[in-house]
Formats: sequence, structure tokens, C-alpha cells
Amino acid sequence: MQCDSTSPLSRETDAPETIVKLECDIDDASPEVLAYAADHLREAGAREVHWLPLYCKKGRPGWQLQVICSHEDIERLQTIIFLETTTNGIRRQVMERVCLPRRFEQVVTPWGEVAVKVATLPDGSERAAPEYEDCARLARELGLPVLLWGPRDERSEPDGTRLRDSQCGLFATGKVLRRFQVPFTYMTNCRLTDPEFERGVWDFLAVCNVVKTFKHTRILQMATRPFDFWSTMCNEGELLEKFNIQLSPIPMTELVQAVRDAQADEQAMAAMLAHINDSFEICIPEDKVPAVAGLAIAMKRLVEKYGCNAGAIQCWNALQDELGIMPCAANAILNEMGIPIVCETDIHGAITALMVEAADLGRHRGMFADWTVRHPDNENGELLQHCGPWPCSCAAVKPKLTYPLAFDHPGALTAEAKHGDLTLARFDGDNGEYSLLLGNARGIDGPAGMGTYLWVEVDNLKRLEAKIVEGPYIHHCVAIHANVVPVLYEACKYIGIAPDLYDPIEEDVKAYLRGE
Repeated sequence: MQCDSTSPLSRETDAPETIVKLECDIDDASPEVLAYAADHLREAGAREVHWLPLYCKKGRPGWQLQVICSHEDIERLQTIIFLETTTNGIRRQVMERVCLPRRFEQVVTPWGEVAVKVATLPDGSERAAPEYEDCARLARELGLPVLLWGPRDERSEPDGTRLRDSQCGLFATGKVLRRFQVPFTYMTNCRLTDPEFERGVWDFLAVCNVVKTFKHTRILQMATRPFDFWSTMCNEGELLEKFNIQLSPIPMTELVQAVRDAQADEQAMAAMLAHINDSFEICIPEDKVPAVAGLAIAMKRLVEKYGCNAGAIQCWNALQDELGIMPCAANAILNEMGIPIVCETDIHGAITALMVEAADLGRHRGMFADWTVRHPDNENGELLQHCGPWPCSCAAVKPKLTYPLAFDHPGALTAEAKHGDLTLARFDGDNGEYSLLLGNARGIDGPAGMGTYLWVEVDNLKRLEAKIVEGPYIHHCVAIHANVVPVLYEACKYIGIAPDLYDPIEEDVKAYLRGE
């Protein structure tokens, strides 16, 4: 960080020996009027403007307006007070003040210049603080998440002195950020050693990771969506304009050629075939396995070629005509690598997968799934299932490389996922409005299935069902073995989408984020 110590001193640095306080009592004006007057006074050169509540004659509630200014500004500021408030008289008081020597320096940060006020203490040491207006301006321009936190103050000295008033500063900073319409995350006033601090910092890092991932997303779209799948349509231009999310569409012919090129690479094929034999129980003809390996290699290379961080593939039926396999197992391989590949060209599903894994800081892998059927015995149970794209790390047993439920071509996986607590999420939009459906679930026992699957229980399935049917969501979601609901909820404020909790837990989520 570089400082420009030759920056000109501000007016505030050149502090006068005496200042003037203009004061008046007002009992017939609303706070909005006073707020407007205060802004006008500050713009006209007032050093400080504040108003205090009080009770006036006859018990009427009112306000005491106080304006601190220099002698040369008295007449101008008095005129504004008379014009913009209802007062008929102003009291004036000349006051002495003692000020620390101060200067302003321009600090160059990776995001832009920030003015920093440097004060020299009586012992010769210095303390510095950035100007909140500059920080707020940069945060608003860059759209970066902002964390607001202050350390819990130490016990006051026996004579009443104290080192700081951190909570007072927090409250003032919150006001400035709100005035500049800068969204921010507040972490409760706590000590560095408090558990709330560590948890709050990790959660904020996860929020930042979601925002960074969301705003730097490019999705490899492999072929067009299946003809009849209107539900997976997306507005490419809108995603770009609203969120800077880009698509890299390629035709099926390019994907097929990339598979042929991969199959010609003996070294890459040998490594991938070894990985497949280690990861899956092979239950398909041996001569079909190289196509699975080639597809996995090809998709990874295409993701890298086009600078993408996720992909969406037309999984049927053109691919089967060209390669004779389902892509599910190949998808699972890339999903295990942390490169989400979703089915049925579901672009919004790929975005969801990226957000969910980013919220968990990459500790667990997501599972792209269909909402399929209700549990035969549990009124709040539902089957999450897809033909086999789930990562091996999510499986309770070694997955079988086999055939899917509804197709004759090999290349799917079958394995039940691990039970445990889950987050379920779905990013989607209708008519220009986007939201993120999210909530909690838990894995439960249920009938055996095909594909990658997991029976889950939610608190109220009928309420969740209504959310999905009424929209803007579809039959796809992403599950993860972690509770990332608070992180995703908080991230929504920075990326301009609405969090949509399918259970009435919003106050619980807010309490968690406050450190309760």
C-alpha cells in the first residue's frame, strides 16, 4: 500500500482555535425536514450537524438542532437554518477546542484511492482511519461484499477513560453505508477470541466466495437443450446483462470430435480408465468404457479451452446416436473434480451447483437432482434422483457403472447417497425476476432405487411443493451435505437476487448471522 504524504491538507486539518455553535429548539418539524436541512448545512460548510430529542414547553416533543462552524460561515449557515426549518431564533456560542494535529493522505489500494486521516497523538505516535465515504464509494462501484465489525471494548480505566468507542463507530459506519446504498454484512461486536468471531469470518469468506464465483461464471453449453424441455430454457442475454454470467455454446459435432481426439491420446486414456476402474464397479460391456473415459477427458479439455467453470450437456438423445453411451458417469467424474456438469442443458442448474459448492468453500460436492416422487410411507419424504451424475464422494457405497432407468444405453451410475443433513437449493427466474430457493433437509431410509439417489425429509413437503409449482422453479435442484443456507441467504444481497426460504426460518437465519 503506497501513501502520498504530499497530499494537500484539508480544511479540517487547519483547525481554528475557536469555533461557533449555532443552536435552536424546534417542536413543529418532522425528522425528514431536519434530515434535509442537515444535509444542506453540511454541503454549505458546517463542520458538524446533529439534532437531539427533547421535550419543549407544554410537554411537546421536539428537537435541538446544533451546528458547529467557523466564524466566517455563521451568516451563511444561519440563513439556511431559517429557510429550511421552522425556528424563529438561533443561539450562538463561541467555543474553544483542542485538536490533535491531523493530515490526510491518499492511499492507493488494489480497488482505488482512499483518503486516510492521520492524527498525531501527544506522545508522537500516529493513528489512522480511512474515510468511510471513500470506502463506501469503492464498495458501491465494485460491488464487493463489505464486512462491518468492531472489537468489543476493554473495561474502562478507574478514572473513566477508555481506549475507544468501537460500537459507536459501528453504528455510525452502518449509517454511512446505508446512505450510500452499499450492502454490507454485520458481524456482532465481539472479541477476537470469541467463537462468534471465527465463525463470522469463515461465513463471510464463504459469502465472498459465492459472490466471486457467481460474478465470474462462464458455462460450457454442450449442444442445444432437448427439444421438448421448455422448462430448462434460459435468457442468455439477460444473464449476461444482469449478472455478467456468460455462456460458451458449442455444437454436438465439436463435442464428439473432442471425444475422438481424447480417445487418440493413449496416456490420457490410460489414466482415465484406471480412475474409472478404481472408482466404479463396472457393470457394462468393457468395450463401452473407453467412450465414458473419452467423454470425461473431452469435457474437461473443453471447459479449460473456453475458460469455463461449469458445464451443461444435452444428455439425450443426440449424444447416444453419436457415442452410444449416456454421459452420467463422465459428468460424475468432472463433478468430483469440482467442475459441475449438469444434465438436460440446465444452465440455471449449473449456476446453482456453482453457488452451493462455493458457499461450502469446496469442502463437499453438490448433487444435481430431480425432484421425482413422494416417499411411500413418509408424508414429508421425497426422492432426489438422477441417472448418475453425482460425485463418488457423495455415495454411501461404491457406485455401479451400469444402465439408466429409462434408456437402453450404458454409462449411468447407480448408488445411494450418504444420509445426513443437507441444503437444497435452486437458482431460477421468470420474466426478468430471479430468486434462490433454499432450505434444509435430511437423508432418510426408503426403497432401493436406480441412478444416483437419496430419499430426503423436509419439515413440510406440501409447502415446498407449492414453492416449486408456483415458481419460478423447475424439477431440478442441487443438494449438498452441509448447512449453507445462511451463507447463501446473505450472498443474495450482493448479487441482486431474492432469497426464497421454503421453510419459515428467516428469523433463525438472521439470528445465526448475528452470532446468536
